[in-house]
Amino acid sequence: MPIKDFDFDKADSLFQKENDSAYYYFNKVVTNSKDSLQIAQAYNYMSVIQFKEGDYFGSQENLLTSLQFLDEKNPKDFDCLSANYNELGLTSFHLKNYDDAIRYYDAAIKFSTDSNLKLVISNNEGLVYRSKKNYPKALKIYQDILYKNPKNKIEYARKLTNYAYTKWLQNPAYNAEAELLEALHIREKENRDWGKNSSYSHLADYYTAKQPDIALDYAHKMYQIASKLKSPNDRLEALHKLIKLSPESQTRKYFNIYESISDSLQSARNVAKNQFALIRYESEKNKTDNLKLQKENAEKRHQIVMREFILLGAVLVVISGSFIAFLWYKKRKQKIESAAQNAIQASRLKTSKKVHDVVANGLYRVMTEIENRDDIDKEHILDKIEDLYEKSRDISYDKPAITDQNFHQKISALLMSFATESTKVLIAGNTPELWDKVNTTVRYEVEHILQELMVNMGKHSQASSVVVKFEKKEDRINIYYTDNGIGISEGTSLKNGLTNTGNRIDAIRGEITFDSKLEKGLKIQLSFPIY
Repeated sequence: MPIKDFDFDKADSLFQKENDSAYYYFNKVVTNSKDSLQIAQAYNYMSVIQFKEGDYFGSQENLLTSLQFLDEKNPKDFDCLSANYNELGLTSFHLKNYDDAIRYYDAAIKFSTDSNLKLVISNNEGLVYRSKKNYPKALKIYQDILYKNPKNKIEYARKLTNYAYTKWLQNPAYNAEAELLEALHIREKENRDWGKNSSYSHLADYYTAKQPDIALDYAHKMYQIASKLKSPNDRLEALHKLIKLSPESQTRKYFNIYESISDSLQSARNVAKNQFALIRYESEKNKTDNLKLQKENAEKRHQIVMREFILLGAVLVVISGSFIAFLWYKKRKQKIESAAQNAIQASRLKTSKKVHDVVANGLYRVMTEIENRDDIDKEHILDKIEDLYEKSRDISYDKPAITDQNFHQKISALLMSFATESTKVLIAGNTPELWDKVNTTVRYEVEHILQELMVNMGKHSQASSVVVKFEKKEDRINIYYTDNGIGISEGTSLKNGLTNTGNRIDAIRGEITFDSKLEKGLKIQLSFPIY
């Protein structure tokens, strides 16, 4: 077991009570702890908090990070591995990535050391197959686990209601009433509100076609218990049933409540996502500030030591020459080491920039084509991936790739690769003559500037129309980019990609202008000299 520190214990005590505060302390653990298993557990807790707040992608990100701190060959890590894969299955299920969910649940069962937990995970996997409408596979799982551990009545009720409900979904003529009611009675006797909520939902669905009045009664009960549990998702499900089953005079009331809860839920999730991101940002900022302060203190201490050495040297005239030579040698060695470290850091930053421009944005283009084209040309995609592979092997070379003579076609292909069924891309003025006098270096920079703008559009703008116009005027080339997306709000900080765009414009002595004052959309003008 990892050594628990104050931050971990504090976070654990706040978990499920004050989740924002718990998230803050767990984040301190992953920032400061030296214990890999403890870090992995903290990431798992953070993912659970995000999952409960509806931040499924953020939850997945922390779970995948947690896995990086675990060793699949170390039995001490198995429980955390199983917990991570189970949570990944849950997030994938809620994101409707059913195949991923099944794969993660299988891994969770593989690493689980608790036989009862394996039954719970198997039950979750059955829900995935049911959602995929693979009822035979789901029923096989439920039949395998239904009578295992019969002393646990709560788990038996869970498995029984899922088994009966799935049988009824497979065959609407199947009489599931007795089994569904048996599961409900167990849950009522054990006073398990979450279990009753599930039973009310299944019974409302089961009676909808047969006895709508009884179905309406169970829908009312589900809404009441979901309100007690403060579960907005279950309240929305219950309201959906009430709208469907209630008399017309009541429908409008339930619809208004449904709309209000849905809007509030979305707002709460957005606030939670921003809060989690802010906590991580502040933590990283504090860490950076502390390192900077430590460096300044070290420099001050160094200056004090130097002064003491000089004073001592003034007193000890006999040994001052050798002492000063020693200090000079030490300082020179530090400078050489510092210069080497700075050179290494500069090289890393440069390589990181190239990875972003050449590999990351290139992969995004390939992903966009795969996502938005039904007729995927396998050889074409493999050629693009192979090209990215070759570029990644040469990533450390400073020399830009040689631009071919058909540069205008290359630019058109680049821009059109971001066109989708929902986003139209129009190009004007991109002629061979436009690029005749533009040298290789400038072409290279312009290509990556346009790629970055289109990647940013694809990720963030939500635009349905993009227009890119090229114009040669006297000794300059002007490029006008316009879309009808959400634009960039004032005060928005530039991400790495757009920051790189500004640096590239400076490198070719160009100018870039963002016009975000439009009622809708974004307008950008690029201008650079021909030389």
